[in-house]
Amino acid sequence: MTDTRVPPPYLGDERTQLDNWLEWHRATLAVKCAGLSDEQLRTRSVPPSSLSLLGLVRHLAHVERVWFRRVLNGEDVPKLWGKDRDNDADFGEVDTASVKEAFDTWQEEIAHARAISAAHSLDAVGDRDGRKCSHRWILIHVIEEYARHNGHADLLRERIDGVTGE
Repeated sequence: MTDTRVPPPYLGDERTQLDNWLEWHRATLAVKCAGLSDEQLRTRSVPPSSLSLLGLVRHLAHVERVWFRRVLNGEDVPKLWGKDRDNDADFGEVDTASVKEAFDTWQEEIAHARAISAAHSLDAVGDRDGRKCSHRWILIHVIEEYARHNGHADLLRERIDGVTGE
């Protein structure tokens, strides 16, 4: 497993720290998925859980879209993966999902998120179902989402092929 992540700097202003930690966690999920077959990416954790690496990629594409495009930027973009009809579709429908589409969509949503984030101050305010939240809060929340799910990815990867690591 090739690891090309750049560790976040120990020193830097708040924006630099938040941006770098988010990039670290995005890259961490990519590392956890690297070199696996489509079948391995679809491998579920343990019954009855629907958790898989492919599901995590699909879920985090949705997270990027919701928090940056819908909440912070106010875009009226549809939910991904049929989440408007089934909130767990990102995890539950991986058996027939396209791996290429999932990874391409994830990278597209990351590109949108980077551009939107760069265009807003940390104090910019977005709207989540009538509740206001700052760009700063959104960045921290998305970092938290990745951190939690990267822990899941560690366990999934170890189950699939025994590979462990940070």
